[in-house]
Order: sequence, then C-alpha cells, then structure tokens
Amino acid sequence: QVHVVESGGGLVQAGGSLRLSCAASGSIFSMISMGWYRQGPGKQRELVADITGDGSTKYGDSAKGRFTISSDNAKNTMYLQMNSLKPEDTAVYYCDASFYLDDRGTTWHTWGHGTQVTVSS
Repeated sequence: QVHVVESGGGLVQAGGSLRLSCAASGSIFSMISMGWYRQGPGKQRELVADITGDGSTKYGDSAKGRFTISSDNAKNTMYLQMNSLKPEDTAVYYCDASFYLDDRGTTWHTWGHGTQVTVSS
C-alpha cells in the first residue's frame, strides 16, 4: 500500500504565498503521476495541477501563471508553490497520486485527506 499526506496549508492574506507538500510512503517502485485537486465551499472538486513521473505538467485554468507544481522523485514528494493567492483560492487541497508498486506494472492509486487553504481579503 501507499499513503500520501498533505501539508503546508493555512491562512494567508490575498497576494501572499503558500507551498503545499504531498509526501508518499509505502511500497513505491516509481511514480506515475501526482496531482493537486481542490474543492471550495459549495463547489465541485477541480484539478489544480498535476505532474507525471517524467516531469510533464498540466495546470488548471485557475492555477496558470500563479502556481507551480514540482516533484522530488527520490523523496516521493510533490510540491505546489502558490503565489498571488486570491480569496477564491480558498479550498481544501487534495493530493492525488498513482504509483507503480513493482516492475511488473502493478499500480496503486490513492487520495490524501486534504489540507485547508484559506485566503483572506
């Protein structure tokens, strides 16, 4: 099994920055992809950004130009640097991750429990 734990959320003023981390632990052979999703009050969960094991990235429209996703494959950890935060970025941010567990192609997918980001105006 593989578990992921998010950290780095908190309260920040509009225009400020936060760095989220998602650390994976368990029987990991290699990372397939890791991503951040968020769910604001009364909203559906949406993609913020994701990154594949070879470093390819994708961003949701709300994140483009302000957020940067990165990963440290050696540490099985993913980061989300969020700059120029806005009140509408307030949400619970969830880590979504997929891994290979072995060299035979066995995969594992998991979600974290989320970390709250609150941006005050």
